[in-house]
Amino acid sequence: MSTTTTATQTGNSAATATSGLAALKIRQQAAWSSGNYAVVGTTLQIVGEELCEALDLRAGSKVLDVAAGNGMATLAAARRWCDVTSTDYVPALLEAGAARAAAEGLSIEFMEADAESLPFATGTFDTVVSTFGVMFTPNQEQAAAELLRVCKSGGKIGLANWTPEGFIGQVFKTLGKYLPPPPKSPALWGTRARLDEMFGSEARSIKATSRLFNFRYRSPEHFLAVFKTFYGPVLKAFAALDAATAESLRNDLHALIVRMNRADDGTMVVPSEYLEVVVTRR
Repeated sequence: MSTTTTATQTGNSAATATSGLAALKIRQQAAWSSGNYAVVGTTLQIVGEELCEALDLRAGSKVLDVAAGNGMATLAAARRWCDVTSTDYVPALLEAGAARAAAEGLSIEFMEADAESLPFATGTFDTVVSTFGVMFTPNQEQAAAELLRVCKSGGKIGLANWTPEGFIGQVFKTLGKYLPPPPKSPALWGTRARLDEMFGSEARSIKATSRLFNFRYRSPEHFLAVFKTFYGPVLKAFAALDAATAESLRNDLHALIVRMNRADDGTMVVPSEYLEVVVTRR
């Protein structure tokens, strides 16, 4: 095989991979735009507060929230008198975040932006954060590179990422039995090995702490109803299946909840492990 032929094949493979990631991004954006993630995102607020404490945010710091959803970390940082810019590629979620900010009288800039191509100059922000957001980008390496790029030297990147072993990681594993999973699982962001791969060369330090978030719902059935109605990836998964297969998925998810539920009064209290990450930039 000639060198020219090999180079052509390599170029074609790269182009195919890029095209595949672009198509995946379109599907993911449609998924997150469906339903209403704000209903779920509001229940996760404590994670944003704890992440801001782990980052030891100081008043006046320039903070960027990437894939911010309806503003978990955005609001937490603004409550600490930081200068916050909140970004997401779903306009409706930014509108929900802006409504929450207005209700609290917080001054925050909201901007539509792609986590893989952030519209900011290099080194613009003291701190860059993302709670259960950037981990869902199709091109993980590019997203990590963008977080590093816009964070100033000596600044910090704070992340909250679901782990593969935790409840939400197992929910996605269950969905993967019924629909083709993405090329790289989002839950890889919840592993120390993957964080080292993506950030290690540009980091002075990476601190990763295992934490638990408790999903508290009226019952397992209530959780499933909320996630099937409002949580884009689950909503889309059920919509793509025929009735019998959808019922099988529902039964598998219900069994997962029952197995992990620590409540004994008919309600649902399911701990879900996530990794709280603080990367200090070189």
